[in-house]
Amino acid sequence: MQRLMIADSSDIVRTVAKRILTELDFLVVEATSGREAMMRCQAEIPSILIVDAALDGALDLIAGVRGLPQGKAVRIYYCVIEADLKKMMQGKRAGADDFLLKPFDRKILSSVFANLPKVA
Repeated sequence: MQRLMIADSSDIVRTVAKRILTELDFLVVEATSGREAMMRCQAEIPSILIVDAALDGALDLIAGVRGLPQGKAVRIYYCVIEADLKKMMQGKRAGADDFLLKPFDRKILSSVFANLPKVA
């Protein structure tokens, strides 16, 4: 089972995403802040990290995870509300692999995550 972390300050977003992603056979861990997410990543690195662009320290979190010993292997999704090219480029420069548009639902999360290789 792959470990996936959701770093988002919204309880509702984390709860909905966790429910959907758990059904897709991910072990989902939550973080409410960039600092908490970084501490959790230092303790146990996830395979996948979803970072909300509105999270305090989101870009620092992405760059920090990339700087960890196994950080290059983490697939990082930068979650934005709209296709804002400037914000997306900032996320890419910090080290994000891909983007998710919010609000997301079961259909979107399933299409993105259901076919990922299940390497632990």
